[in-house]
Amino acid sequence: MTPDPVRPNPERFLAMLREQQRGRLKVYLGFAPGVGKTYEMLQEGQRLKRQGVDVVIGVVETHGRADTAALIGDLEQVPRRTIEYRGVVLGEMDLDAVLRRRPTVALVDELAHTNAPGSRHGKRYQDVEDLLQAGISVITTMNVQHLESLYDIVEQFTGVKVKERVPDYVLAQAHQVVNVDLPAEDLRDRMRAGKVYPPERVDRALGEFFTEPNLNQLREIALEQVAHVLDRRRQEVDGKEQANTSERVMVCLSSGSPNVVRLMRKGARLASRLGAPWYAVYVQTPGERTERIDAATQRRVADSLELARQLDGVPLTFKGDSLAAAVTAFVREYGITHVVVGRSLRPWYTQWFGPSLLERLLRAVPGVDVVVVDTSA
Repeated sequence: MTPDPVRPNPERFLAMLREQQRGRLKVYLGFAPGVGKTYEMLQEGQRLKRQGVDVVIGVVETHGRADTAALIGDLEQVPRRTIEYRGVVLGEMDLDAVLRRRPTVALVDELAHTNAPGSRHGKRYQDVEDLLQAGISVITTMNVQHLESLYDIVEQFTGVKVKERVPDYVLAQAHQVVNVDLPAEDLRDRMRAGKVYPPERVDRALGEFFTEPNLNQLREIALEQVAHVLDRRRQEVDGKEQANTSERVMVCLSSGSPNVVRLMRKGARLASRLGAPWYAVYVQTPGERTERIDAATQRRVADSLELARQLDGVPLTFKGDSLAAAVTAFVREYGITHVVVGRSLRPWYTQWFGPSLLERLLRAVPGVDVVVVDTSA
C-alpha cells in the first residue's frame, strides 16, 4: 500500500479528540472497493485502544476478508440491530445502543451505506451526524465515487449509476481525510487472487467497473479530492481565510431547466475548486409564480433546492420581471463572480427575434465569468 506522506499520526488525532465537545470526524477515503480502507480504520482503532482511548466498533463490514476480520481482535463491538425486511433479516448499526454506550471513538464502516427500512435514518451518514452531535468522534470509510457532486463524472466514464451517495457537506466537515491508495494494477491483482470479491464475481468486475482506465481515473479523482480537503484544512489551521474569498458562484435554476441536477453538481465542483460559497438561485419570474406552475413542477423545484443544501450550497429564490433582469440584480447584490447556466435549447432560428439569454447576460454583467453547462445528457 502506498504510504500517505501527509497522513496525520494517531497522537495528533488523539489530541484533537479532546479539543471540542462535538465529536470529530475522520474519513479513510479510497477510489474503489478493496484498496484497504476498512483495514486501515481497524488498525487505527487498535492503536487508539493501546493508548487508552475508549474505542468501539459501531459497525464494520469485512466482506469475508480474513485479514480484515483478524484486525477486529479484542475491539469491543456494539451488537447490531436486526431488521426483517421482505423475509430477509438484515443487520444494521444500532445507533441508540452506540449513543447509550457513549465511547470516545466509534468505528463506523461504509459511510455511504443505505440503512434498512425501519431504521431511524435512511442513510448511515445521518447516523454518524447523530453520533458527532452527541460528542462521539467517528472514524469512517467511503469511496470517492459516492460523493454527490461527482455522480455525473463517474457515470460518464464508468457507465455506472452510483445509487448510494454522500452529500458533499459531510466530507467537507471532516477534520481529517486520509487517502488510502493502491496502484490500479495491484488492486486488479488482489481481485484475481480473490481478496476483494468471491471468485464467481471477479471476471465480470474486472471487465466492467474495475477496468484499468476506470480505476486510474477514479484514483486521480480521489487524490485530487484529498489534496483539496487538506489544502482547506491547512488554511484553517494556519488561521488564514480561505483562498479566493472574493469569489462567489451563482447557479441559475428555473422550473423548465432540463437537467438541474447536472447543473448544480457542476456549480458545486466549480465553487469547491475556487474555495468559494455558491448559491443555487431559483429565479421566479411572473410566469413562474406558484399559482401558474403545477404541483409536480413545484416539487421538482423544491427537490432541486434541497439537493443544493446537500452539495454545500445556499438555496435561494429570487424574484424578477425577467430571467436576465433577476440574474443581473442578484449578481450585483451578492457580488457574484461566476454565473453557471444551462445551455439554451432554443432552435437556431430564434436568433432572428433577438439576442439569447446568454448574450443578454454577457452584456449586463461585464467582468463576470459565465459558465455554460451542457445539460442535454
